[in-house]
Amino acid sequence: MNRYSFDAVIFDLDGVITKTALVHAAAWKRMFDGFLKEWEKKHGKPFEEFTHLNDYLPYVDGKPRYKGVESFLKSRGIELPYGDPSDSPDKETICGLGNRKNDAFNETLAREGVEVYPSSVDLLNELNDKGIKLGVASSSKNCKQVLERANLLHYFETRVDGEVSAELGLQGKPEPDIFTKACDNLGVDYFRAVIVEDAVSGVQAGKKGNFGFVIGIAREGNERELKANGADVVVNDLEEIGGIEGIEKWFDIGLNKDLWSVSFHGLDCEKERSREALFTVGNGYFGTRGSLEESLTSECNYPGTYMAGVYNRLKSPVGNREVENEDFVNALNWTTISFKVAEGNWFDYNTDEVVELERTIDFRNGVLIKRMVVRDTDGRETLVESRRIASMANQHHAAIDYSITPLNYSGYVRVKSGLSLPEKNDGVERYRQLNQKHIAPLEQGAKNGISYIKGKTVQSAIEVAAAVRLEVFYEDKPLATNYHIKQEEGWVNTYVKALIKEGETLRLEKLASICNSLSANTPNPLGFVMEDIKQLKSFGILHAASIRAWEKLWDQVDIHIVGDRLAQKLLRMHIYHSLTTTSPHNENIDFGIPARGLHGEAYRGHIFWDELYVLPFYCLHFPEVAKSVLMYRYRRLPKAREYALQHGYEGAMFPWQSGSDGREETQVVHLNPISGKWGDDYSSLQRHISIAVAYNTWNYFNITGDVDFMAEYGAELFFDICKFWASKATLNNNTNRYEIDEVMGPDEFHEKLPGASKGGVKNNAYTNIMVAWLFERANDLYSTLGRSQTEKVFSKVGISEDSLKEWSKIAHKMTIPVNDEGIIEQFDGYFTLKELNMDEYREKYGDIHRMDRVLKAEGKSPDDYKIAKQADLLMTFFNIDPNVVQAIIAESGYKLPKDFLPKNFDYYINRCSHGSTLSRVVHSYVASLIGRKELAWNLYLDALMSDYSDIQGGTTAEGIHMGVMTGTVLMALTSYAGLNFHSNTLSIAPNLPKQWNSLRFGCTFRGVEYKFAIAKGMLKVEAGKDKSTILVNGKPYTLYANEEISIK
Repeated sequence: MNRYSFDAVIFDLDGVITKTALVHAAAWKRMFDGFLKEWEKKHGKPFEEFTHLNDYLPYVDGKPRYKGVESFLKSRGIELPYGDPSDSPDKETICGLGNRKNDAFNETLAREGVEVYPSSVDLLNELNDKGIKLGVASSSKNCKQVLERANLLHYFETRVDGEVSAELGLQGKPEPDIFTKACDNLGVDYFRAVIVEDAVSGVQAGKKGNFGFVIGIAREGNERELKANGADVVVNDLEEIGGIEGIEKWFDIGLNKDLWSVSFHGLDCEKERSREALFTVGNGYFGTRGSLEESLTSECNYPGTYMAGVYNRLKSPVGNREVENEDFVNALNWTTISFKVAEGNWFDYNTDEVVELERTIDFRNGVLIKRMVVRDTDGRETLVESRRIASMANQHHAAIDYSITPLNYSGYVRVKSGLSLPEKNDGVERYRQLNQKHIAPLEQGAKNGISYIKGKTVQSAIEVAAAVRLEVFYEDKPLATNYHIKQEEGWVNTYVKALIKEGETLRLEKLASICNSLSANTPNPLGFVMEDIKQLKSFGILHAASIRAWEKLWDQVDIHIVGDRLAQKLLRMHIYHSLTTTSPHNENIDFGIPARGLHGEAYRGHIFWDELYVLPFYCLHFPEVAKSVLMYRYRRLPKAREYALQHGYEGAMFPWQSGSDGREETQVVHLNPISGKWGDDYSSLQRHISIAVAYNTWNYFNITGDVDFMAEYGAELFFDICKFWASKATLNNNTNRYEIDEVMGPDEFHEKLPGASKGGVKNNAYTNIMVAWLFERANDLYSTLGRSQTEKVFSKVGISEDSLKEWSKIAHKMTIPVNDEGIIEQFDGYFTLKELNMDEYREKYGDIHRMDRVLKAEGKSPDDYKIAKQADLLMTFFNIDPNVVQAIIAESGYKLPKDFLPKNFDYYINRCSHGSTLSRVVHSYVASLIGRKELAWNLYLDALMSDYSDIQGGTTAEGIHMGVMTGTVLMALTSYAGLNFHSNTLSIAPNLPKQWNSLRFGCTFRGVEYKFAIAKGMLKVEAGKDKSTILVNGKPYTLYANEEISIK
C-alpha cells in the first residue's frame, strides 16, 4: 500500500499522452470528406465538409471507431448498413468507413511517427517511481502500436483499448467500461483511481464510473464542456496539475468538498427549473428555490419562497363543474438582484452571453454559491458572484452576498434589488388553467436601504411579510450610497449606482427577515420583520451562526461512506433537502411533511402517506420533530372523525391529501397531461393513509419509548384509527372471514374493478395485512400503557377492552387470498385481469412510468390490466418483517410456501412501471431481503439518482420527492447497515454493498445515542448512556456509557 490516497491512474491515449489526436482528426477528415463527395455524386446532396469543431469534437472524439462513424452519419441524416469489422475499406458500410479511416491513420502514423506531451511523460515517470499503478484505456485499436512507436508501452500494467473492448464486448465511451476494466485488471477500487481524459465522452465515462478523480485536459479550448460533463479539474496541460502531490491535494481537499456538494455548470433552459429545486435553501420554516438572482418567472425560471403551513383555497371552473383546491402558496420573492453597465440594458440571459456559470449547493453549510462571467452586446465582461443562505440558526433570517467585478472595463454600474409578491402560483403547468391568484398585496415601501412588503392570502387570510436591508461595499469597505426607489402594487425595487474600476469589486449584502401570521407569536408579521431587520448585523455574522446550527445537525445525522463517491454525495444531498423541509424549527410549527418539500407547488404542498418513508429518520435523530409531525395529525383528529362519519364509519379516517385543517383535499377530477382531458379521480379511496398515520405513531413509540406522549396523544390517535378499520371491515357469512371493500392500495393505477360503477377494490392485500397488524399492536399498546392510563383514552375514543378482543377476532379472520403457487392476490379479481405487454409500450412511448395516463390516452383503462404504478403487496414487507407477515397470514388460516417472498417479488416487480420514485425504494428493500444484491443495488441507485437526474421527465422542477430522498437515507441504515428498530431491542446485522468499504452513522434509540462504524468484517459500536443492550447478528451485547466495543 502506498502512502497516497489513490492507487492508480488510468490515462486515455490520444490527446493525453500522445499527440495522435491530431493525427486521428486529420484521418477522420480525410476519410469523411472523401465519402461525402462520393455521396454528393450518388445522391445529389450538396457537399458539406467535415470540420473539427462542428463534427469531430461532438460526434467522433473519444468514441470507438465504428461508433464514431455511426454518430457522425446520423448527424447528417445518412443511413448505412452496419456491416462487419472485416469489411474492406472500399465498402460503404459503417465498418467499411471505419476501416478506411484506420488506413488513413496508419499511413500518417508511418509517415510522421508519434509525438508525445512531455508533461504527460514526466507525470508517468513520477507516478511510476512512487509505486502508483498505471493503466491506459483508449477507444483506439491502434493503442498498442502507438505506445510501442512512442516507447511508452512498458509504463502500463494494463491496456484496455479498442481491440480488447471488441474481444470482451465492452461498451465504448461515454460508458465507463474500459476504465472500470482497467481498474479491475489492476485490482484497484474505482474510488481510489484517477482518470485522465481530453474528450467530453471520456470525462462523461469518468463521471459515470464513479472514480475518485477525473482530470480533463482542454487541448481543444473546451474547458467548459469538459467541466460541465464530469471533469473535476480541467487543465490545459498536465503540468498544471502539480504532479503526484497535486493529485493528492484533490483527494485531501477537493474530493471532500465535492462529497458535501452538488454543482451544475452552464445554463440549460430545459433543466433550469429542476436545478432551482435542487438549489433550494431552507430551514423548515421557509424554503427558497435556487433561481438565479437576475431571473424572473419565465419558461425557464421560477423564483419562489414557500412557508410551512401557508395554504390558500380557491374555486375554479372545470367544464361544467366548479372545483375547489387548496394550494401551497408561493408567498414572496426576496432574491431578485440584477445589474446593468452604464446606460445599457439590464442583464438578460436571453440577450447577453453567459461565458461561464457554475452553481454549487454546499450541504454542510447550507449555502448556495454562484460564479458567473457574462458578456454584454458591447463586449464588456463582468464577473458576478453570490452566496445565498436561509439561516438554520434563526427561522426568519435569510441573506445574499452579491458582488460585481468588471473584467475588461471601468465605468458606472447600476444594481437593483427587488422584493415582490408573486402574481400567482405558476410552478405546475397542469394547474395553470385553474384559479391560481392566491395572495393580495397590502402594503409596501422603502427607506434608507430597507424595503418591505406585506400581503395576505385571499381566502385563508394569512399575512406574509418580508423586510430587506441593503449594505453596499466597494473593495470590502462600506460605500456611502444614495438609494433610488421604484414601486408598484406588489413589488418594490431599490436601485444603487457606483463607479467601478476594472478588476475591482462592488459588493451588496442583502439581509432579509421573513414572517407570517400563523404563529401566535407573530400576529403582526410586518411589525415583526421591520423590527427584526434592524437587528441583523451582516451576511458574515448570519452565515456563521447558520453554519454552527448546520454543524450541530450534521453531527447527529451524517452518514459517512468510504468507497462510493456518488452514493456519499447523494445521501448527503437527500439529508440536506430533508432538513430544509423539516428541521428542529418545526417542533413549534403546526405542519406535517409535504411530499414535495418546501421546493415547489406539486401535489399542492399537501401531506400524504409519504411520511411513512420519512418519519423513522426523524424518530431516530430528532424525536421532538417527529412528535410535532404526529401532533399535526392529532390536532386534526376531529376532522378525521367527521370524515369517517360522513362515509358511514366510526373512528378516525384521515384524508388521502391533507392541508391546513385536515379535510380531504384530494381533487374529484384529475387532468391527464397526455390526453389533455379531465376525468374522475378516485384516489381519495386510498384509505391506507390512516394505516400510515397509525404505523408512524407506533414507530415513534417503539423507537423513543415516549410513554407520556402515547398516554396523552398517541394512543388516542392509534386506537381511533383502529376503530375506523374495525367499522369498515365486514364479515362475509359465506366464508366466515372479514373483508374490506372500496379501497385503493398503494398501487394507485387500480381505481376500481373493470366495469364497476363505483370506485375502489375489495380485499387489497396490503390494506388487510396491515390492518391485522395494527389490531395486534393495539393489544401490545394496551399492555404497555396499562389499564389506568388507557381508561381515559378508551373514554375519549369510545371503546373498551371488548373492542380490542373484537379487533383481534377480525385480525385472525381477515381475507387474504393466496393462490396455489403461493402468490398473494393484490386484491379480489386481480388474477383475472389482462396481462400488458410493457415492452411494446416502452418501444412505442419510451417513458411508460405513468402507464395509467398512457392507457387512458388510448381510450383504455389501467383497471383492466395487471400493471402497477408502485409496490402494493410488496409494500407490506417494507413496513414489517416477512416472518410477521407470514404469521398474520397463517393466523388467518392461509398457508404460504417457504419461498413465498421471492415468488411474490418476481410476480409483482414484472408488472410494475415504477411510476412513483417510491417504487424503487420498496423494490430495492425487498430485493435485498431475498438476497438479490445486484438488483437491490441497481434499484437503490435509481432511487438515489431520481431527483439528481430528474429521471421522471421534469417532475423535480415542481418540487423534490421527500419520500424517496429520506427513504433512501433510511435504507442506508436498514438495508445496508442492517439496523432494525421494530422490536424492544435495537439490532444490527451489517450487509454493506460491495461498493462501500465502510459506513459510519449515529442514531438514538429509547434515549440512548449510538455510534456505529462498519467495515468489511468489523463492527464498532459506542453508546452514550449506561447501560444498554444491542443485538448484533442476533447475539446480545451489553454496552456501557462512552465505551466502544468491536465485533468481528
